[in-house]
Amino acid sequence: MKIDLHSHTHYSDGHLSPKELIDRAHNMQVDVLAITDHDTVDGIQEAMDYQSEQKRSMQIMPGVEISTAWHNFDIHILGLNVDHNDAQFLARLDQQSKERDRRAQQMSDKLAKVGIENVFEQAKILAGKGQITRAHFARVLVERRVVKDFDAVFKKYLGKGKKAHVKPQWIEMAEAITWIQDAGGKAVLAHPGHYDMTTKWLKRLVEEFANAGGNGMEVIHSHLTPERKKLLADIAAEHNLQASSGSDFHYPNRWTELGKNLSLPVQLVPIWHDWSLVG
Repeated sequence: MKIDLHSHTHYSDGHLSPKELIDRAHNMQVDVLAITDHDTVDGIQEAMDYQSEQKRSMQIMPGVEISTAWHNFDIHILGLNVDHNDAQFLARLDQQSKERDRRAQQMSDKLAKVGIENVFEQAKILAGKGQITRAHFARVLVERRVVKDFDAVFKKYLGKGKKAHVKPQWIEMAEAITWIQDAGGKAVLAHPGHYDMTTKWLKRLVEEFANAGGNGMEVIHSHLTPERKKLLADIAAEHNLQASSGSDFHYPNRWTELGKNLSLPVQLVPIWHDWSLVG
């Protein structure tokens, strides 16, 4: 069974609609797909409705990727198998959406001060009905040829300490875990191998996540060396965290693909071990 528990649509910073994402997942022979947009579940029902019309079976797992703050790091927590219709959960996620808009407007104001105007308005158009993210700002600046690529946007304007950086006021990690579990889901530490921190800080992060009641962590995600995979597996085992894997797919490219190379280490308990999966 091919399981991918981390993907994005145009409801956040993905480029594909839920329908397009599902079509691609079918082409890649995925059996279980979690849609985990940033701080929103708005694309879930659309995806489920579309999948119900398909001949090939595939289970859509309702999910979300919640932004949190931890010791000056932006840490993402996946909520897997959540109730995407839960009123309390939706109200809580709306707080995150409002924070995204506040931060985006402040970033736009800072860009205007250095002569780059109306970025918020253009980024909002790119985001459409989805969440506005720094990726939308980056796309605007690249399309305007202010910079040559996404990396240059963050190095010059949006990264920490740069001209248009605005520190987000995200909720704490423990609060995100509570939100997810209150909505019936499991809380998973997203892509721990990608955070710009030392191994010492990574181990501290996982320890605090586990102590806060987190359920699991992604031990397999894109762009990991064999050494990094072993490190993540060892840390997960040390803290009795269940294991998850996901492509963190945003758009078609040569580096990440839905369902590709996501097999878990056999010694770890999969996050889905007690779910009824259809594949």
